[in-house]
Amino acid sequence: MNLNYKVFGEGFPVIILHGLFGMLDNWQAIGKRLASEGFMVYLVDQRDHGKSPFSDRIDYPTLAADLAAFMEAQWIYKAHIVGHSMGGKTAMQFCFDHEEMVESLVVVDICNKVYPGGHEVIFSAINEAEVGKKSDREEIYTYLMERLQDEVTVQFLLKNIQRRKEGGYEWKMNVALLEASYNHILGKVGTVGQVTGKRSLFIRGERSNYVSEPDLDLIISQFPHSTVRTIPNAGHWVHADQPSAFTHEVVTFLKDEI
Repeated sequence: MNLNYKVFGEGFPVIILHGLFGMLDNWQAIGKRLASEGFMVYLVDQRDHGKSPFSDRIDYPTLAADLAAFMEAQWIYKAHIVGHSMGGKTAMQFCFDHEEMVESLVVVDICNKVYPGGHEVIFSAINEAEVGKKSDREEIYTYLMERLQDEVTVQFLLKNIQRRKEGGYEWKMNVALLEASYNHILGKVGTVGQVTGKRSLFIRGERSNYVSEPDLDLIISQFPHSTVRTIPNAGHWVHADQPSAFTHEVVTFLKDEI
C-alpha cells in the first residue's frame, strides 16, 4: 500500500491522519503551521481515501499496519502521531501495536469506544447523488444540500469529487468499501484492558458530542499519561473550527510544555 502523502518543514517528524471521508488536503493549513514551529510534518491519505489506492479491506489493524510500512519506507523510526476521528482510532491502534515507533500521541475528538453511527444519511446521499451523470459541481452541491441541509458537511464532501476523463465526476474515496466496513470504523481498537505509557493529548471540541464527560475516565484508564484539552466554540472538526487554538495546544504538547 503506497500511501499518498505530502511533507512540510524540517525537524522531528509529525504524522497527521485524517478522519472518515477526509484526505490530507483538509490538514494542509495545520501542517504548515506545525512545520513553522520546527517539525517535519507528514500529511497522509489513508487507504481508500484521497489519492491513496483503493483496496478490499479497511479496519484499524490494517490502517495501523499501513502506517508502520509508511514510516519504514520513509526511514522514520519514531514520530509524533496525530489523528482526527477515524484517524485518531488508527493512531491509538498504532500506539497499541507499535508503541516503540510512537514518540507521543495526539487524538482529536474521538476515544476508544464503539460509536452509534450517524453517517448513514451521508452514505445514502453520496450513493444517490449519481455524480458520474452530473455536468458541473453546482449540480452536485444543490443535490447534496437538498439531502443533507448542512453547508459545512456538503462543502467537506465536495472536496472528495474529481472530474473523469470520460465526463462527469467520481468520488476520490472508496465509498462502497467504506460503507461495507462502517461497523469496523465505528468499533473499538486494540485489546480490551490494554494500556500505553506514552504521553498522549486528547483534544475535544466544546460543541462536539464525540467525547463526553464519562469518556474521560475511559481515556485515562487506557492512556494513563494523557492530558485532555477542550477547545471552546469548536465542533467535531476542531482543527477547522478553531485552527489557532488547536495548533497552540498541539505545539505546546509536542514541545513537552504540558
